Amino acid sequence: MTIPNMITIMRLLLVPAVVLAMLQSLWGWAFASFLVAGISDGVDGFIARRWNQSSRLGAYLDPVADKLLLVSAFVVMGFAGELPLWLVVTMVSRDGLIVCAVLLSSVMSNPVEVKPLFVSKANTATQIVLAALVLGELAFAAHLGLLRTALILLTGVLTVASAAAYLVAWLRHMSGYGEGSRTSNSQNDNTKSGIGKWGGSSTDA
Repeated sequence: MTIPNMITIMRLLLVPAVVLAMLQSLWGWAFASFLVAGISDGVDGFIARRWNQSSRLGAYLDPVADKLLLVSAFVVMGFAGELPLWLVVTMVSRDGLIVCAVLLSSVMSNPVEVKPLFVSKANTATQIVLAALVLGELAFAAHLGLLRTALILLTGVLTVASAAAYLVAWLRHMSGYGEGSRTSNSQNDNTKSGIGKWGGSSTDA
């Protein structure tokens, strides 16, 4: 077990602490826990790169911890009336669609590798800033109405843009798979009928 993985597991354990503090309106504790989780995300990444402690487990755990923390925070703040429900639904739907797309690709024996896009990174960054801003407002009884509204709109736009970008990439991936399968089937039919037995090139599915 590497140090970055242990830090990531600690961040996973912080998720219920953040949610519980939010449900009990302990906004100061929720804000502090969220900050610790955010800082730990940067620390484990730095350690993994600096001392070559990257691992396959960490590659899966890290995004799961980040996503679980953000989704949980957004859902609770949505039901608390601190964030619009349309934003929460958009965020959760986007993540659900990505998971379904990955699972469907695997079921069809054509797994797709989900690589973070620039728009996706920007989307995650705005989500983190928005969550921290709202928790900070509630913890310190501040009021940043215009800034919060601007971040909500920006997060919504980036969430939709990110979902669209992943959808286009997935459709291209699956379309190529389908074309490859049709080409392969066509070549098999031609071979059976004695046509094109030696000509043409094979296409990987």
